[in-house]
Amino acid sequence: MSQVKNNDTVKIHYTGKLEDGQVFDSSIEREPIEFTIGGGQIIPGLEKGLIDMEVNEKKTIQIPQTEAYGDIQKELFQEIPKDQLPQEITPEVGMGLVAKNPDGSERQLRVAEVKEESIIIDANHPLAGKDLIFDVEVVEIK
Repeated sequence: MSQVKNNDTVKIHYTGKLEDGQVFDSSIEREPIEFTIGGGQIIPGLEKGLIDMEVNEKKTIQIPQTEAYGDIQKELFQEIPKDQLPQEITPEVGMGLVAKNPDGSERQLRVAEVKEESIIIDANHPLAGKDLIFDVEVVEIK
């Protein structure tokens, strides 16, 4: 039976969890995801963990933050005056915001702190600084 190797296109079902068991994402109720190993489409630790797996094989993969979304980067926090926000927004800690980049793409931001005249936004990935656990099943290898 074939095993997952670099440059294979694979389909997997997965459930991603934090160390406390909280599920942050899962494909179980939808179609499996498809991607190419080595293509940089998923986090490095998950790619590495899939190598040598076979179709229908299930596995739990522990991924340290360095092979997931990395450390929290202090330079990705920025203070924004409240008067630069749309008037209909009342910022709260944890609230998600979207910023448009000059090229038209969008960046996901999170409100980290609300001050009297400003807010602190965080552009880190929400899972940055966290070790992750993935329960995976290889559905197909192409």
